[in-house]
Amino acid sequence: MSVGRSGPLRVPRGDGTHEIVASGIRKRPVSTLAAPVPVQVRALGCEDDEQVDLTVHGGLDKAVYVYPSEHYEFWRTVCGQAGVDASLPFGSMGENLTIEGLLEPQAWVGDRIVVGEVELRIEAPRSPCYKFNARLGFAWASKMMVQSGYCGFYCAVVRQGKVAAGDALRVVPGERAVSIDEMHRLNHRGRRGRAT
Repeated sequence: MSVGRSGPLRVPRGDGTHEIVASGIRKRPVSTLAAPVPVQVRALGCEDDEQVDLTVHGGLDKAVYVYPSEHYEFWRTVCGQAGVDASLPFGSMGENLTIEGLLEPQAWVGDRIVVGEVELRIEAPRSPCYKFNARLGFAWASKMMVQSGYCGFYCAVVRQGKVAAGDALRVVPGERAVSIDEMHRLNHRGRRGRAT
């Protein structure tokens, strides 16, 4: 589990200058396998976590951002190629919950994830914004997320409670009409290759 408070983020402009914007994208791991501290998850997200731009992140349907750990090797490689820090601890994608074994093609809108005391409902893929570029340190990071489909997904909180690193994860199937991968592709049809 990873959380982060709002803080200043230095964002490059196209003219070579920078601006400072508020962002909650910088998450830090607070519950790890080495120290599985329980984190309280409520209807609007994790305790001690903030989302700044509620038009695109947060709210009841985007309370918890979930990201597959399997994608981290890809991002470490891409960051290394871009000449930026490639250490990337969990939480670096801005996610609250880093999971293993559930990728976007197997994650269906409406499926429920039970982990620890918490039950989440998968709602939508993430669409990266310019703050993701600033967070990773290179201008084409969002483009890479769109092209790769390694977007993770937002969840609503169905049952509040505590989650700690190492808690077992169980998926309860929903209607299974559209997967996160399919929804991501539909959202970005004709825009693959362009940063959002």
